[in-house]
Amino acid sequence: MARTLYIDVDGVICPFGPQGTTDWGSAWCLADAGMLPVAYARELVDGLNSLARTDGVRCVWLTSWEELAPQYLCPAISLDGTWWPCLSGAGAGSGTAWWKLRAIQDHVEATMPDAVAWIDDQLAFEADAREWARFLGRRILSVSPDPRRGISRHELAAVRAFLTKPMF
Repeated sequence: MARTLYIDVDGVICPFGPQGTTDWGSAWCLADAGMLPVAYARELVDGLNSLARTDGVRCVWLTSWEELAPQYLCPAISLDGTWWPCLSGAGAGSGTAWWKLRAIQDHVEATMPDAVAWIDDQLAFEADAREWARFLGRRILSVSPDPRRGISRHELAAVRAFLTKPMF
């Protein structure tokens, strides 16, 4: 079984301007990620760490943070993603195409996972990405969290269920 989770940082792991409590009902944790302060839900990090340890699941960074996510964010929030590969916008060229869509398409083509989960708060606004997901059909789960809240417990549960269920 080869299943891949592609994950963004801003608006996903670290929401923009979070207020109140997390989706889990706890207070937001704050950390210094070297370049800037970040807010995150401890339960989300625990859930991602657990998911990353699941047999057959591979996690890949797909974020504008690029190499800075494993270098600075992971130690700051205790996320075990230091060794996750990181896709890059380098070589994406110019034009209107979203660099993340091109990067994930190339990576999926090269690695041929059985299933793909893609979490990015921008997905809801990227028509080409939604069309590509429709093309992949049941092989992909696209999650576009509210960027002010990040990944909810229900969204994380859906990703876990998708990446661990039998495909056929």
